[in-house]
Amino acid sequence: MHRLLAVLLVPLAVLVTSTPVRADFSFTLSLLNSLEPPGTTFTGRPVSSGTVTFTYKVVGQDVVGLSFVATVNNIDFTGQTAATNDNVTNAHIHAGGPGFVPAPGSTTGVVWGFLGTPQHNTSPFDTVITPLASGVGATVSATWDPTEGSTGSFASQAANILAGRAYINFHTNENPGGEIRAFLPAVPEPSSIIMLGTGAVALVTCGWRSRRRGR
Repeated sequence: MHRLLAVLLVPLAVLVTSTPVRADFSFTLSLLNSLEPPGTTFTGRPVSSGTVTFTYKVVGQDVVGLSFVATVNNIDFTGQTAATNDNVTNAHIHAGGPGFVPAPGSTTGVVWGFLGTPQHNTSPFDTVITPLASGVGATVSATWDPTEGSTGSFASQAANILAGRAYINFHTNENPGGEIRAFLPAVPEPSSIIMLGTGAVALVTCGWRSRRRGR
């Protein structure tokens, strides 16, 4: 059994090291008030919450764009309540250089605005807001295309995004500095997340487990 696994895995190892291919990949994160600077308030309304799924667009080994779908609760995007303090005003992705430490309450500049101002989602503008079927809130989606951003392109901020020095947040009338946010995670180097298809990955996993059970 072990000899058969060795025959199968050795050619696979050669293929992994000689044919690096990176596939699109995604992360799902919680949008939290506690990650914003202290002082977030909710006057006469429920606390906001949400989730966001980011998908990184890959060509070869390079991340060339970023899209997301966020579900946001208890922030008003379309006049769902008579009050105005829960109205969304802006939403952005912020990112900083190597000196920026991603931690609750830390802040850095806007690099891509997709709702309100500044507005960088222009090539094309594809922000979509879909009100929730019940309750206050919406599903929001958009794509950061390669030629968009505060400095002219996604590529200018890709290193900061992949290093985990970025966050998405939504601002409201009551919390103009930001009400809810999620930090984007650091992404491994391409060699650490090479994908050759589910069959190859399953073969490596199955072989390792078989050897463990045989000990």
